[in-house]
Amino acid sequence: MNTVFQRWVKGFRRAGALAVAAAAMLPTVTQAEPDYNLIGKQFSLVLQNAHFSRARFTQEMYGQFLECYVQTQDPQHLFLSEDEVKHLRELYATSFGDYLLANQTTRLAEELYAYYSDKALARISYAENLLRQYAEKMPAFDSSRNVPRVRRKLPRAANAAELEQAWRDQVEDMLLSEVLRRENVAKLAEEKGKPDPNAKEKPVVEKLLARLKRMRNDIQEADREDMVSYLLNAVAHVYDPHSDYMGAREEQRFKDMIKASIVGIGARLKSDDDGSTCIEGIVKGGPAAKCGQLKLGDRIVAVAKDGDENWTDIMFLSIDKVVDLIRGKKGQTVKLRVHDAEGGNERVVSIVRDEIPMSEELASGRVVDLTAPDSTGAMKKYRLGILTLPSFYVDLDDGDVHCAADVKRILRRMQMEGVQGIVLDLRFNGGGSLDEVRKMVGFFTGAGPVVQVKDSRGHVERLTVSGRPLFRGELVVIINKLSASASEIFAGAMVDYGRAVVVGDEASYGKGTVQVPRSLADYMPYFSSREGCGMIKVTTQKFYRVGGASTQLRGVPSDIVLPTATSGLRISEGEQDYALPYDEIPRAGGYVKSNRIARILPALLGRSAARVAKDPDLQYMQEDAARADERQKKNSVSLNKEERQAENAALLARKKKIDEERKGRYEKMAEEDKKNLTIYRLNLTDVSAAKLPIATKEDKNEFMDEVEDPEEELTETPEYPSNLDPVLRESLYIVKDMIDHP
Repeated sequence: MNTVFQRWVKGFRRAGALAVAAAAMLPTVTQAEPDYNLIGKQFSLVLQNAHFSRARFTQEMYGQFLECYVQTQDPQHLFLSEDEVKHLRELYATSFGDYLLANQTTRLAEELYAYYSDKALARISYAENLLRQYAEKMPAFDSSRNVPRVRRKLPRAANAAELEQAWRDQVEDMLLSEVLRRENVAKLAEEKGKPDPNAKEKPVVEKLLARLKRMRNDIQEADREDMVSYLLNAVAHVYDPHSDYMGAREEQRFKDMIKASIVGIGARLKSDDDGSTCIEGIVKGGPAAKCGQLKLGDRIVAVAKDGDENWTDIMFLSIDKVVDLIRGKKGQTVKLRVHDAEGGNERVVSIVRDEIPMSEELASGRVVDLTAPDSTGAMKKYRLGILTLPSFYVDLDDGDVHCAADVKRILRRMQMEGVQGIVLDLRFNGGGSLDEVRKMVGFFTGAGPVVQVKDSRGHVERLTVSGRPLFRGELVVIINKLSASASEIFAGAMVDYGRAVVVGDEASYGKGTVQVPRSLADYMPYFSSREGCGMIKVTTQKFYRVGGASTQLRGVPSDIVLPTATSGLRISEGEQDYALPYDEIPRAGGYVKSNRIARILPALLGRSAARVAKDPDLQYMQEDAARADERQKKNSVSLNKEERQAENAALLARKKKIDEERKGRYEKMAEEDKKNLTIYRLNLTDVSAAKLPIATKEDKNEFMDEVEDPEEELTETPEYPSNLDPVLRESLYIVKDMIDHP
């Protein structure tokens, strides 16, 4: 869950409901530096003319541009004091936009970043000096002080002196957290009779200094493309949180993400505290796996991008920059200078790049044979389907990757298999192509309007789909707080047609806007360079459900709310700065809502509530959500070791108690599942198979071999039976109940 969440946080704002028809993408940037002054001016003009608000630059907005820049660069208020921000306001708050319009983008970007980086590096140096003072003797950790967990919404430190105090607190918290983590790990290892993973760790202070060094390098390695991107994104985000500028490198990452494939070596990378880049996963059948010379846990220290001897030292380089160096053209060779996991001899590994489909990001399915009591209590057999869609992906370069086509193949096979009802899992699905979701709605509703879009002039267009429905059986759609944009279009349409029951968190994310990617090269003057201009992803429309309601800010409410792992998170459109408002438009004509779901929903709610009340795992989730909400409200952590040890001990005791309870219960559940559940795998590679293979727990590792985490092994958390998480299992029972209520 954590890995999926982190991936979503990184990629969400780049996705959204993407109208791909207007996209014109650029080739890889060349060595010639783009004219960022002209890019900044053209970006500003396109943004003002194309954005949904059609807002013109004003003095008030200039001040907001600066505030957004400062907040984006220093979200935790640890690098700049209020005095220093005031100084920036005096210099730029009334002239910010004038620089862009007067072809002075590069100057402004460099001046702002120089000021920010100078202050940030000074604060990092201050923290490093504090840590070195503790190298010989740790603090007593007997303070009665508490410090904020998150500083984002707190006032900035008034001056340099207050900011130094904040860093003293920060350093002490870093030390205490690492000391406690190691103590907990050592205790667990002793209890399990296993080696202590701490034995391979650097000393506490040395490890934290390495983290600060990586932070320092992240700031220092910024080039002109980065600086301009920071500047232009601050401008775009004042218009709304989802409008963006993407430089040439970020543009390529965006294209890779939205089409769910990349050209590279087929390895998942992770920044290590020692400054190297660790091989965390290797794609099965990918270039790295085929070459056989790269192993899990290996550490990359240098890269020769084009297979020559021009080595780039990547020690403490940011993971994005490392990935950019390793990726390249298909068929070309990249060389890696590698140390093995145990820190042995250095070797050089040559790998030929290839196209890597990110299979874990593609549509996938399962067919489930379930034997369970029907509404009368008699045992009955059901054939159900699970369809998982991580995003509404599409190839922006007019390739063959289209999620609607993939989903159609899976649905047709489910029809062949006699599936009666489907659970469509859209959890963590941050959106994607507007056209792909339009097609997918039609698979379940048939011909009719799918979504309404309104442009900046107030013109409303109904987007429709034709043809007959592909699947007429029962449907449950699972959402959570991280289901956004195109996911909300789909879920909203299913509700408005009365076609499905939506279950999960109280509501989805609440993003009701459409972004169009536009190549800035298309807007450059005739004789100017078009190399490496990047793209602007601009909000041009708001979308509305066919019933007239916007999903903006409010999202799509669940018909059946379940306790989930995300329900305690405070993350939604409403939490974002400069989010556009909620509104409504008239209902679209041309569709008829079935009243069947409304008729059977009370019965479904009753049966689900009874199961949830008896399900310990869902109750644990409810408790965890309440705890998370309380922590966020409190936003405070103690610097007293005894208090923290007591808190950790209580948490560990609760976890042990829960794990012990689960161990016995899961064994019984697994035995019951053997009698009552048969699950078949239905991935894209299986749709044409003569017979579907039985799903196994190894299927989740079908795409990639991953390095084992020794600390996770110490926890010995029991695995939930049959690869069905509690929310997914309950959703299958809701589909079963729908079949029982014709």
